[in-house]
Amino acid sequence: MGWLGRKDPLQIVAFQSYGTKNRLYIRGRALEDETIDLAQKGIVKLLLNSWKRFETDEIRHTPLTIRLPDDRCFEVETGSDGYYLLDEQVDGLGKLVNREGWVHFEISFRTEKLSRPVLGENRFPGALMIPAVGAQYGVITDIDDTILHTGVTSYLKWQVIANTLFKGVERRLPLKGAPELYHRLHRGRDGQSANPVFYVSHSPWNLYRYLEFFLSNNRFPKGPILLRSMASFWKRKKQDVPQKRHEIENIFKTYPDMPFILIGDSGERDADIYLAIARQFPGRVLAIYLRSVRHTKRMQRVRDLIAENTHIPILLVDQSEEVIRHGESIGII
Repeated sequence: MGWLGRKDPLQIVAFQSYGTKNRLYIRGRALEDETIDLAQKGIVKLLLNSWKRFETDEIRHTPLTIRLPDDRCFEVETGSDGYYLLDEQVDGLGKLVNREGWVHFEISFRTEKLSRPVLGENRFPGALMIPAVGAQYGVITDIDDTILHTGVTSYLKWQVIANTLFKGVERRLPLKGAPELYHRLHRGRDGQSANPVFYVSHSPWNLYRYLEFFLSNNRFPKGPILLRSMASFWKRKKQDVPQKRHEIENIFKTYPDMPFILIGDSGERDADIYLAIARQFPGRVLAIYLRSVRHTKRMQRVRDLIAENTHIPILLVDQSEEVIRHGESIGII
């Protein structure tokens, strides 16, 4: 609901996702369109945008139609928070993949089931990645303090709050050398591959557009962006297994023959999650790279974890160049 009771237009956001030649995995959210301009500047406008991101008006329990390029259609319904998920075995998806490895589709509201009309065209774009047959490995990477400086280790996470609320996405800079590093990994050891890159973060889905714009604006390889709901965000302390680990497990299970490189930071729980994944899927993790953070106790805890590991390469790094040099030495770049 807009200001003074004005109803905002409806929109369907399709999160960049992933699938296989016979698995359709599409997720997203239906919301009122708050018309957030990511290029806006000024503290007042930035604060207003931040408010709009988190004060969402979900379109609940509403049927949607997903249409593939070959005109096959699938029905899905939003849940109580406006999220939707389509996870089905579907033949022939490989024929729909473009040269960049993506299947583009459209999603729309079933207007006969809506309580009010859709303003504008009822067609919203989406994209699903299907890795190339010749992919050598996949890359699963964190975002916060791994490619984007956020300050997750700062006292009461004040840097995270300040960066998110008071700094426009165009002013957010990637860690030095990060875009080049990910393109090197994306191209692989022969420089010709199209290794898939998955961006998996603890951040809530409310920041999806923000992070999507950041990755595109800084020319990172296009890939699925996997976040979590605000409900799971608040339940984080109570969860036995972090949502991030569930997302990574799903990727490993979707591509059972693909090895992976895992990249994160030493500030929170990436080391624990990645080592647990390596134990759960033996022989599937080629290397783990963890960016160092300015936090003595957390760094020491991660060093202790690394010291206990003897079966896979795991490195603490300060610069992207260190990952590139190590990747060249073990033949992945």
